[in-house]
Amino acid sequence: MKILSLLICASVLGPVAIASPAPTMPAPQVATADVATRVQALNALLAEQWQHTLRNAPEFATILGDLRYNDRWSDASLEHARAEHKVNQDFLRRFEAIDTSGFPDSDKFNQQLMVRQLKDHLRGFDLKLNEMPLEQMSGAHLQLAGFVSSIPFNSTREYEDYLARLHAIPKLLDQVTAVARQGLRDGMMPPRYLLEKVVTQIDSIAKPAGVDSAFGQPLRHFPASVPPADQQRLREAIVAAIDNEVRPAYRKLGQFVAKDYAPHGRSQPGVWQLPNGEAIYRYQVEQMTTTRESPQHIHELGLAEVKRIEAEMTTIAKAQGYPDLASFRAALKKDPKVHPTSREDILNRYRGFIAQMQPQLPKLFGLLPKTRVEVLPVEAYREKEAPGTEYHQGTPDGSRPGQVYVNTGDYANRTTLSIESTAYHEAIPGHHMQISIAQTLPALPPFRQQAGYTAYIEGWALYAERLGKDIGFYKDPLSDYGRLSDELLRADRLVLDTGVHYKRWTRQQMVDFFRAHSSEDEPSIQAETDRYVTWPGQALAYKMGQLKILALRERAKQELGDRFDIRAFHDEILGGGALPLDVLEARTDAWIAAVKAGTAPATAAPVAE
Repeated sequence: MKILSLLICASVLGPVAIASPAPTMPAPQVATADVATRVQALNALLAEQWQHTLRNAPEFATILGDLRYNDRWSDASLEHARAEHKVNQDFLRRFEAIDTSGFPDSDKFNQQLMVRQLKDHLRGFDLKLNEMPLEQMSGAHLQLAGFVSSIPFNSTREYEDYLARLHAIPKLLDQVTAVARQGLRDGMMPPRYLLEKVVTQIDSIAKPAGVDSAFGQPLRHFPASVPPADQQRLREAIVAAIDNEVRPAYRKLGQFVAKDYAPHGRSQPGVWQLPNGEAIYRYQVEQMTTTRESPQHIHELGLAEVKRIEAEMTTIAKAQGYPDLASFRAALKKDPKVHPTSREDILNRYRGFIAQMQPQLPKLFGLLPKTRVEVLPVEAYREKEAPGTEYHQGTPDGSRPGQVYVNTGDYANRTTLSIESTAYHEAIPGHHMQISIAQTLPALPPFRQQAGYTAYIEGWALYAERLGKDIGFYKDPLSDYGRLSDELLRADRLVLDTGVHYKRWTRQQMVDFFRAHSSEDEPSIQAETDRYVTWPGQALAYKMGQLKILALRERAKQELGDRFDIRAFHDEILGGGALPLDVLEARTDAWIAAVKAGTAPATAAPVAE
């Protein structure tokens, strides 16, 4: 899964340790008025930092439905990055200066999480991670084109805003080029073979003209709220901007990448080849797992999980009459019943499984999503490199629904086996449900409602796949085999990510392991392998998060016995928004203790009909 990323991510929180709330030693009594004043100061500073975030990341603001900055892009220049580094240093100093003694636990957590976030931003800047803005998974060239689907087009003003953004694309791509040149000087380079794919992507975006361009999408259907005269004027102006400004800017960027940038790409897939590469990978592992686990331990955990899951899959294979897992996999690849018949067939299957899960949610949750989700095909210009599915969050008020983008390219070589589990992962009860709930939790400040801890977010979504089995789905053995295949993929990721970036595997070693230990089709194997090369550490988040949630669930069942209620447990996991795994564990342990003490409800609140 890939959640739509932006030129500047506003909510990446990281691994600096946060102590869980604990009983305090006797201390001089703190005046209630003094505590209230300091809490008020914290909340004011949080509000100031949040407003800075929205101004600094206009795309993020647009996604959230805040249209104050809807006519501009993030400043991607080197100068702005340096200025933001100083701003973050100042915010960190101010947040750390707040005395939280006597604060309610919720306010202490807000201060600690913000300090954690700011420290991680500063570490990432020091490692020069911003100096690689172009890659085939989520480079700036793709983000701009992909972002169009998240922009509202309900009025003349919103089309005018979009036109202003189109006019600004040449400057933005020049900034991206300057950042890439700095990365070249500092040795911060993606692999050459992947940068060659970037050239192809840029050309495919630059080639279509006018309305046929990815940037022409808003012209294909004007809402009735835009007067006809405005429609004609805006159509002409937007087509002119696309053909005379945007497409030439993309061609210019493509020439730079092809001639001056890609030829200098690094020769090895692992980030270990970068300057300070080992430190970079350690940082990414901490960021993406919110743990201090070593790459070696994670690699060994992955091998153990691969072995366990393949044993379960072998049991299904033998029950289907095959002597081993390998022969069953080979037979399925040739079985027409497990291959889609068309692009639309894939989309319809996703929609059907989401509809199947919807009425079952009250059996598992008290908290329910308030916004809807829709299934859309991945745009043609990025099919070859795009993941199988990705989720784009909707607005908190539901005016734009959550969107599940499905890669329907090369459909004949894809299988249908894992569509059910992926539908639960991306939509409900996975990403859409978790993010929709988090965005509207009334007790949390906005930076926590929009928190982006990957281990929690992806761990929850992988956990959600298994909830389908808890509710009685996957009755067909092949469907359950597909679920296990998806879980195996996430176990493979622990091995492959650490393999390439820590153990210095070649790309061929990655592909060989993938083919031997997965049920993935060949297009997915190739795209997934390049994904792990491009996003160090990201692939680790799924399994690490899922295993933590499963462990917390088992702990709660053992501790609470007959008082354990799955709906109340899930509400506790979702009710604090996305959290680092250590903080999630502390929160869950506190809830278990409160239920045992009778100070917290053991069951979820009834669902309103």
